[in-house]
Amino acid sequence: MSSNITSVCIAIIGKDNSPLFIATTDLDRELELHYSVHASLDIIEEKCMPASGKQSVDSRDLYLGMLYSTETDKIYGYVTNTKTKFIIVIDSGNSALRENEVRSMFRNLHILYTDAICNPFYTPEEPLTSKAFDRSVRNIMSGNV
Repeated sequence: MSSNITSVCIAIIGKDNSPLFIATTDLDRELELHYSVHASLDIIEEKCMPASGKQSVDSRDLYLGMLYSTETDKIYGYVTNTKTKFIIVIDSGNSALRENEVRSMFRNLHILYTDAICNPFYTPEEPLTSKAFDRSVRNIMSGNV
């Protein structure tokens, strides 16, 4: 794996928790990465649920920060106003990555997603299958944006 790879997995999950798009850079770990994405959905739901007596997540701040980390990965979350969830899994060995870079990755991903779903031929809540979208997401994953 080259050293400029900042993300090993990016997932876009619909408001009903169905995967709309998942891209991984490491095919040997694909199943493990899918599991990490799936496990993070509970944490996102917990962070977004207004708890009585606790301050709920500021609805203007879509970035949820690091959801959890494992020995190999750090998993970050972001939720749009329409409850679509973005999850980025980053290699734990990437110690140079700063929080503002992760936020920037999510902003770029949100812009790509918005452009993709504004396509008049896209059916809402269906998987994103555009090759151009996939290529653009993989550029974000490799840090080329």
